[in-house]
Amino acid sequence: MAAKPKSKDSTTEERIRVAARKLFTRHGYDAVKTRDIAAESGINLALLNYYFKSKEKLFEKIMQENMKEFMQGVSGIMNDEQTNLESKIKRLVEYYLDMLMSNPDMPLFVLSHAKKKGSKLNFRETFAQSHFMKQIQQAVKEGKIAPINPLNLMLNIVGLSIFPFIGRHIFQNEKGITEDAFIALMAERKKMIPGWIDAILRKK
Repeated sequence: MAAKPKSKDSTTEERIRVAARKLFTRHGYDAVKTRDIAAESGINLALLNYYFKSKEKLFEKIMQENMKEFMQGVSGIMNDEQTNLESKIKRLVEYYLDMLMSNPDMPLFVLSHAKKKGSKLNFRETFAQSHFMKQIQQAVKEGKIAPINPLNLMLNIVGLSIFPFIGRHIFQNEKGITEDAFIALMAERKKMIPGWIDAILRKK
């Protein structure tokens, strides 16, 4: 067995994270083994275990990094004062679906992680203090859109974007939808969701 290094090397650790992120994204959490990650990283299994005690801990580390990056991106879109409400909704949908197609296991990870340890994303607070929230309230006040609780609007955007990824294994395994077909559906959905949201907001 190869000797363990006296101290952890940031380059090796990053190489492991890059390899694990690639495999988790391509195959999903359950299908990936620690030996697969070690082989993709170009290291032995003992060294992988030295840096990350288990596959679960490595997956959690990667997803926490992805969620942090994701929340920063969402916050940037919501607080952009140069875009109107319609453009902002379209950008949010595109950002959600692009991120989810790159990290399809994220929704289930977030749900299980929040159930076990509680959510630390502060998403509701981020939304409540955003320029996006003010735009929705102002549009309702001016009669430009139908009266709606801003949180319900955001839940619709999130739900329409995320649900297919929560149920994707059912669609793919039971309905015989291939990975390529699923991606094509999500690309179509990226164009359709803003239209559905517009229909919800349109005044009768």
